[in-house]
This record gives sequence, C-alpha cells and structure tokens, in this order.
Amino acid sequence: MRSLIVLALVIVTLLGGASAPASTGAGLVSKRSAHKVDQTLDRLEAALKDAGAKIVARLDHTAEAKAIGQSMRPTGLLVFGNPAVGAPLMLRNQTMGIDLPMKALAWEDERGQVWLTYNAPAYLAERHGVSGSTEALEAMRKGLERFTDAATRP
Repeated sequence: MRSLIVLALVIVTLLGGASAPASTGAGLVSKRSAHKVDQTLDRLEAALKDAGAKIVARLDHTAEAKAIGQSMRPTGLLVFGNPAVGAPLMLRNQTMGIDLPMKALAWEDERGQVWLTYNAPAYLAERHGVSGSTEALEAMRKGLERFTDAATRP
C-alpha cells in the first residue's frame, strides 16, 4: 500500500501537479507556482488587495542576503492580514498574534521550481490551543486557498 502511495505522488509530481497543496510538515502548505518568485508575490498581493486584505510588508530575502555578501536563490516574503478574520482568533488566544498577520514565502528550489509556502490555519489553531473558532479558521483556509491559487496558477 505504501509503495502505491509513493508511486501516486511521483506520478502527480511528474505530471506537474498544478497548484495542488502539498504538505511539507510542521504545519506548512506549499504550492508549486507557474511563475517566478517576484511574479508569484505580485499576483498574491494583487489578489489580496482585491479582497480588501491589508499588505503589511514585503521582504526580499535574496536582496538582504546579497547585502551581506551571501548568495541565495530567489526568496521573498509577503506579510498580510484581515483583522475581521484574525481578530476573532486572537480573542480566543492572544498568542495567535505571533503568527498573525499571515505570511507567505515564495522561494525557488535547487531545480528552479518556485513554491509558495504558508502556515495552515488548522496548524495555527492547534499551536495556540484555539478551539471553537471553526468559522474563522474555515474562512481563513478558504481565503488562503483562493489567493494562493490565483498567485500560483498559469
């Protein structure tokens, strides 16, 4: 059975897997992007702004590494949020504030494939012991799925 699962994952990977989420462990969701790092973040930022989310910051980790004489494959971070979604979760447990606003990391792997990675809302709820906020968590999950699909699909 395990070999069938591994074979299925290999086939999906070889066929391109569109932008289907792939868990990378530790509560992270990673989606394959059809775009370069900057384009992926531009598309994500546009989708978020269209939905009324607040863009808090955008960081170019590659440029920061270059500034100290280090080289890094293209890597950038977008920090964003919507208080209407995040505040109810923080009211359940203020420590959610360490993980909110949300972040999405666009990065290029050693093969040149770009990925968009973010924290799974269910992981954040578990991490902070937030229960009874299924509506807010589901809204966050669906929104992240929609926005990250818009950013990563061709």
